[in-house]
Amino acid sequence: MKRLLVALISVGLFAAATVACASPGAHGPNGEHLDGPAVAKVDGLARLPDGSVQVPVPAQRRMGLLTRFVPLTDAPAALQLPGRVIVDPNAGGRVQTVQGGRIEPGPRGLPVAGRRVRRGEVLAYVRFHGEPFAKANQQAALAELQANREIAAQRLQRLRSLEGSVPRKDVEAAEAELASLRTRERDVGASLQAREALTAPVDGVIASANALAGQVVESRDVLFEVVDPSHVLVEASTADPAIVPRISGARLQEQGDVKLTLAGASRVLRDGQLTLTFHAQTDKGRALPLAVGQTVGVIVTLDTQLKGFVLPASAVVRNPANEAIVWIKSGAERYIPQPVAYRPLDSASVVVTQGLGEANRVVVQGAALIAQIR
Repeated sequence: MKRLLVALISVGLFAAATVACASPGAHGPNGEHLDGPAVAKVDGLARLPDGSVQVPVPAQRRMGLLTRFVPLTDAPAALQLPGRVIVDPNAGGRVQTVQGGRIEPGPRGLPVAGRRVRRGEVLAYVRFHGEPFAKANQQAALAELQANREIAAQRLQRLRSLEGSVPRKDVEAAEAELASLRTRERDVGASLQAREALTAPVDGVIASANALAGQVVESRDVLFEVVDPSHVLVEASTADPAIVPRISGARLQEQGDVKLTLAGASRVLRDGQLTLTFHAQTDKGRALPLAVGQTVGVIVTLDTQLKGFVLPASAVVRNPANEAIVWIKSGAERYIPQPVAYRPLDSASVVVTQGLGEANRVVVQGAALIAQIR
């Protein structure tokens, strides 16, 4: 009986010690316990009073949760900058009218946005309309030139009929005068029906069309914009001019297959920001999935290294207080939210610099689903 009593006491002490010990992976970067006080056992998916979440094993499989231990590594420092897509001045252009007038369709009709055009292709015509007084003066000048041209033709005919009795120079002078009058008559007559041909400045696609048949436009109105969708620029801004010589690479946050190459940096602040310009291109030469004016996030990689834990970007979520957190697995069915500080690494990865330790088992897939459990 005494032996049985000793054995029961030993089992009880062992069970108590097991409950008091924190689960694997539930320690912070400095060895502190992340587990809170013991909570009552509940069934099913539930958010516990200490902020942790209980996820039964069958639910973990349905949600596709994946965890792993993440080693401390050296990763390149990176920054995320706001940017937007702009037109490459060497692969895009605007079509404007110089004099203004009335719009007339081109040989293929008026183009619409999205139509591909070739350089030099006539997109539309602008028929010039002058003031009534100026038009009347042109018509009077044309009538006078026509009369002078008829008189010069008759005079030349008479001189040619007297060939041999008049000097050759008089005949040549009459011929030159007649040719001059014919040229002036043709130019003045053409000015009365003048129209300006609007041509595409580059090969590309019509990005915007602001012309209708019969529309009256003023000089310098932008009627069409033509861009080459395979050649665009990305303009980013930063308040720190010192990062420019440290940039070793850049990518778009939303489009991981789009690579950016630094084309140059402005040396003049605009609204307190320095402008960086990048050439955009895809890894496999495909068409760029970008539109002019689109807002994008630019991840700039620097030539310095920092220590941290590399995680998928989807592993970092936000708690109700809008803090960045990751979920740490503590035990078979319990997940603890851990606030972290992180920096972007590329379009799909981040580097956690504070808040994690090497003993933490981090949720790398399905973190957003855990955050939705209430």
